[in-house]
Amino acid sequence: MNATPRPRDVHELIRVLPDVPVLRDRCRALAALEALMGAQCGPYFDYDPTWGPGVEAALMNNGSGDEYTILFTSDGVFGRGFDHESWMSPYTNDDMALWPGLVDTLPEVFRPLLAEPAFCDDEVQVATVVFWRETTDTAWRAGPVEPPEHGADGTAHLFDVLAAGTPEAYAAWAEDYYERPLDLDAIRWVWDLRPLTATVATTLNPAADPAAAAKAVAGMGWPTGE
Repeated sequence: MNATPRPRDVHELIRVLPDVPVLRDRCRALAALEALMGAQCGPYFDYDPTWGPGVEAALMNNGSGDEYTILFTSDGVFGRGFDHESWMSPYTNDDMALWPGLVDTLPEVFRPLLAEPAFCDDEVQVATVVFWRETTDTAWRAGPVEPPEHGADGTAHLFDVLAAGTPEAYAAWAEDYYERPLDLDAIRWVWDLRPLTATVATTLNPAADPAAAAKAVAGMGWPTGE
């Protein structure tokens, strides 16, 4: 998909994630591109600037049981991912517990987020990847989790496009996912957070309604106009 090696687990992921402002913009760009692509079954990537009081959320859902959520809060950033086929899934053990070490050192300020209904199946907390960065941190952090083998936590496919962080990586993924060629210059335009134009919208999706596309991305705080 891209020249950057895939992070194979959460420890490799936190070494390649950018600083918070860059990550937020990257998440918004992915969501805007998905909105413009016109996914029929809901966007693969999404962004909700009003997920909760003072909380913005970057979301990924592949529609097959795999997902991630990255919450941007006043206390910092909390990220979790869930690979439903991972050996680290709570459904692989009798007590339905999170994998040892996954959240052992999670700061108290983020612990209530684990119990969010959106992250639970009834009362079971569902996560195979957890990472965070408090506002006072100078680097991303994760617990002392030891996946049973590289790739076992799902990081490699959950966060591949996000970690690569390039329009080329998104283009390669999207051309495979949507099964059609895409204009890389139009993708770069959106990736650089430039104001959305009708030309860019219809170049990415000839069936797009430019006004509807502009409305969709405006909800993410996106600039519009020629």
